[in-house]
Amino acid sequence: MVGSMSTGLNNALAKQVGEHLVCAELGRRNLIATPFSGNVPAFDILAADQRCRTVPIQVKASRSDSWFSDARKWMQMSFDPKTKAQKNLGPIHIANPDLIYVHVAIAPPDDSRKDDSAERKDRFFILTKSQLQAVCIKTYSAWMDTIEWKRPKKPECYDNRYYISGLQPYEDNWQLISDRLAKSSADEALESTEE
Repeated sequence: MVGSMSTGLNNALAKQVGEHLVCAELGRRNLIATPFSGNVPAFDILAADQRCRTVPIQVKASRSDSWFSDARKWMQMSFDPKTKAQKNLGPIHIANPDLIYVHVAIAPPDDSRKDDSAERKDRFFILTKSQLQAVCIKTYSAWMDTIEWKRPKKPECYDNRYYISGLQPYEDNWQLISDRLAKSSADEALESTEE
């Protein structure tokens, strides 16, 4: 059934599922979380603890083992029209480098698993935006090195796919969110009204 959906609808549903899965996982960790359904440009979820400390979270969901990005979002790029070669001019300055990203690899539904013995498990990778920048630069550079920085079909294409393998060190790194909340200031007025 998933294969018959349009790409746009499939992507929208993956985003929705991903946000709710992250909220559920945060709830298991005694945190309050609410999704904003795309209404806030900088983040998707706001998580809070019982002391009213909050942290914004960006969610990236995928039904596969990879996510898409644009290399120019992470590094300065140049393009030589004569040689058709791209060149990495170094990392760009990114806004909100400490923003937390949670990448969700959504497990397939029970009825679409090929192997009944396979464990059905959603996977979560938690890292900062600056850490994601490093992953994306490393992944794109490693792939482009193999083709001498010349994309054969679309020379000026900057599509950058990054994989679970690059995010592996950050799997289930929920402590990043807990640590960020612990460093936040609680609202003393709200804290004093607890029953």
